Amino acid sequence: MTLGPLMLDLDGLTLGKDEVELIKNPHVGGIIFFARNFESREQITALVQSIRDIRSELLICVDQEGGRVQRFRAGFTRIPPMQVFGGRLNEGLVGAESLLQNVGWLMASELLACGIDFSFAPVLDIDHSQCEVIADRSFSEKPELATMAADLFIKGMHEAGMPATGKHFPGHGGVLADSHLETPFDERSMEELQCRDLVPFKKLAKSLDAVMPAHIVFPSIDENAVGFSPFWLQQVLRTELQFNGVIFSDDLSMKGADVAGSYADKARCALHAGCDMVLVCNHREGALEVLDYLSSADVVPSSRLATMAGKAKINWDNLVNSDRWSSTHAELNALLS
Repeated sequence: MTLGPLMLDLDGLTLGKDEVELIKNPHVGGIIFFARNFESREQITALVQSIRDIRSELLICVDQEGGRVQRFRAGFTRIPPMQVFGGRLNEGLVGAESLLQNVGWLMASELLACGIDFSFAPVLDIDHSQCEVIADRSFSEKPELATMAADLFIKGMHEAGMPATGKHFPGHGGVLADSHLETPFDERSMEELQCRDLVPFKKLAKSLDAVMPAHIVFPSIDENAVGFSPFWLQQVLRTELQFNGVIFSDDLSMKGADVAGSYADKARCALHAGCDMVLVCNHREGALEVLDYLSSADVVPSSRLATMAGKAKINWDNLVNSDRWSSTHAELNALLS
């Protein structure tokens, strides 16, 4: 079944009556969870099932990167920031590569065991401390090392049966501004990006199942913010990097997206630029405005979206009793102690 192009969020721990009707709308194709939707593993599994009972085909996802961006905590393995793993790779520590792959596998397996299709991970931004909103979410400030680390993490996700999403194309690590709060402007040239920020996206384009563009303007390259730019999404990402997977917009409620206008305008621009699905989070009126726009717009649903469904059914008890989960869980606990 073809999925609608809007992903939205929920208010709480269970479905409200209005949300039941909302997710029946054929233009809704996905649900993203936040920390406010999570109380326990049992509760989130029940919430997923209540959504599946209404529309089994919907994509259900979460940001479960690790570090400060890990929405589900109690009952799940705590994962350190990705910078920790990049640092271990950089130091050449024994077992650093296998641990990274196991972490990707564990993160993905725990979510799949709760019925969730995917996490928006990994972060491919090149950074160490310049961009506060990225910083330790990045594997490294070294492009080759970040690429190697992300490749291992993606392999682990794929082993578990979860599609991987690289973000934030073409790189958020070169600006100080937080695109949640304002529109960042990055004055660097394409040549500078080619030898730094774009490296992981270029080298991993065939491994990634999805990409999420940044709400950043590169004025020396294109006047539009990346997520609203046919140049960035169609010429660079699709044609030059030959990426054939899903393109998700970043959240259209972020201030960095306001350069495109109203919520309807933002959705129209993102979809026209090449996004397969747009996210509207933490702003129900904005989501409803996008739904109104979609009801009258001639938007052809993307067949690519079906590829983001989780590809494995995992039993939680079997998972946590496996040697791989137990050893990886213990290693991560040791890193956090």
